[in-house]
Amino acid sequence: MTLRIIATGGTFDKHYNELNGTLGFAESHLPAAIARARLTVPVALETLPLLDSLDMQDADRARVLAACQAAPEKAIVIVHGTDTMKETAAVLGPAALDKAIVFTGAMIPYAIDNSDAFFNLGFACGVAQVLAPGVYVAMNGHIFAWDNVQKNRSAGVFQPM
Repeated sequence: MTLRIIATGGTFDKHYNELNGTLGFAESHLPAAIARARLTVPVALETLPLLDSLDMQDADRARVLAACQAAPEKAIVIVHGTDTMKETAAVLGPAALDKAIVFTGAMIPYAIDNSDAFFNLGFACGVAQVLAPGVYVAMNGHIFAWDNVQKNRSAGVFQPM
């Protein structure tokens, strides 16, 4: 089984600019994270335009859906910003693709100490290989159905609705 990982941006892939103290995008951290994880399952990495999920529009969500439809793999992990992960999952869920599609992301960028990014990526890669076809969100050790999840901003976690 080959695993497809689709990068869309979000906090996971943000870089810290030391000169002006801002977070932004450069190259995806996923090639380094995949190498560091020492995955033994073959991985096909696809990088879409890296965006803050608050900047995602309908056309961006359609691009994510098209990437999943075109993917030959039956297990897909989508690294996505947490603020609108649910909205993008709501585009993929009704499409009823015959694939396990798992959204994940991070509250703290991959490159910053104590980030949850690496764990979330590994967790999502593992569960994507064993879940039944459907669309899920996997964050911080929990798996949620795409239509029964919400981000609790005050607690900084995902939870069922």
